[in-house]
Amino acid sequence: MNYWLFKTEPAECSIDDFARAPDTPIVWEGVRNYQARNFLRDQVAIGDQVFIYHSSCKDIGIAGIAKVVKAAYPDPSQFDRNSIYFDQKSTTEQPRWIAVNLLFVSKLEQLIRLDKLKSLATLIELPLVRKGNRLSVMPVTRAEWQTIIALT
Repeated sequence: MNYWLFKTEPAECSIDDFARAPDTPIVWEGVRNYQARNFLRDQVAIGDQVFIYHSSCKDIGIAGIAKVVKAAYPDPSQFDRNSIYFDQKSTTEQPRWIAVNLLFVSKLEQLIRLDKLKSLATLIELPLVRKGNRLSVMPVTRAEWQTIIALT
């Protein structure tokens, strides 16, 4: 099993969206960065655990946990002309973008803020806390996962 951190803007998809329908998988779509896409395509697998991280909002930080219930498949939004994620260069024969399905595991009682994560020496290698990292999908080591879980 692998561990991940997926960034989202809560206005688009938040941990509360997961919690409202805990038995309904959510399509994690709209990833439009090649490195993040490659993680989804090549490494994210069924059963992997995912921190849901709220970004670009007032309260930035890890808000909850989900798990992967469907591995890589073509992101349906790339073919939807009405979607903000439509990609006219993608075809069904050669899709460019990948989606996975996530299922709710838990909402944290208290958000783990970015400044708290940055303050921990054990998380110095976590991509999230390194300058210039903007990936929406990033790996988390088992040790980093355990460190963060201990904060909950």
